[in-house]
Amino acid sequence: MIPVTIVTGFLGSGKTTLLGSLIKTRQSRRLALLINEFGEISIDGSLIRNGADGDDQITIHDFPYGLIAYGGDEQFIPTLLAIAGRKANVDHLLIETSGLALPTAVMELLQTPELASHFILDATLVVVDTPLLLSEQFDRDLKQGAQTAVASLFEQQLEYADVVVLNKIDALDEDQLLLAEQRVRERAPNVRFLELAYNAQLDIRLAVGLRLHQATFNQLVLPKTLASHEQLNGHAHSGFAGHSHGLATHKHFHEQDPGWLSFVLRSFEPQQAEALKTALTKIANAEPLLRCKGFILTAAQTVLVQGVRSRVVITTQSDQQPPKKSELVFIGYHLNRNTVAALLSEATKTVWK
Repeated sequence: MIPVTIVTGFLGSGKTTLLGSLIKTRQSRRLALLINEFGEISIDGSLIRNGADGDDQITIHDFPYGLIAYGGDEQFIPTLLAIAGRKANVDHLLIETSGLALPTAVMELLQTPELASHFILDATLVVVDTPLLLSEQFDRDLKQGAQTAVASLFEQQLEYADVVVLNKIDALDEDQLLLAEQRVRERAPNVRFLELAYNAQLDIRLAVGLRLHQATFNQLVLPKTLASHEQLNGHAHSGFAGHSHGLATHKHFHEQDPGWLSFVLRSFEPQQAEALKTALTKIANAEPLLRCKGFILTAAQTVLVQGVRSRVVITTQSDQQPPKKSELVFIGYHLNRNTVAALLSEATKTVWK
């Protein structure tokens, strides 16, 4: 069977960058990747393809428009069956979920009769934006609906983690890292391993081939339902006891919170990168914007925009042809498209719609 690693984590935690580092250290492994984005265009898929540099041992499948493996996803099972059809050429499957998804949806479908004989869950990795964790952005605040919704989703992602990867840690000292670990353990005491990703890099041996669920699976008759929580207990290696992932409570995860919104704004006019960065920072401080990303058109080159709340990073993509237009994906909680478009147009003195 093809082992599956699920890579999840809240919006902007650095999942795609981390996946890029895993690809570079893959050695001879032949990888298939499923990239899920909560939006109508695939930014992360483009970044992964650029990093793969045409490597024919890596195949990438984009899953935009919603949450992978959730109720409305009609692509997931057919795509995995197609991968299973060429399993002789695939050593490992990596699935990057949207920052608004829980891994349980994928975990459940991997146990359906269609997929259970072809795939086995290897491990679930949750990537954490450590500075955000330390700044209490994942703490609950009942007076702020957005922060409470964020905290709830973050806690549920951690609950189903086998491995937590503390990312964006390069400027942190040892005391801060210990505090971050403490905050993870308080929220998810059953997490087995915490790993540190300096420069958003992680040795692939810490992410792939962990076999945390394999021992229990080999004792099972292929399940038709998830009535028994023990089906996803694993962690048999290293002497750890299994723990329940509680999938019987996972029905409501398929009912997307209507407060989470994603939309794309486009502009056909050249942009000034620094002016755009300033504009996005102001918008994040004024509106419930949690994530923005995309490629923008400047006078002579392609520029990648990555924003997490009010932190906006702009980098030149010298290996890409300039786009014909700027496209930015915005994700937030009760975020108003018209308001964001008006603020962005006013601040950049260009038309965004």
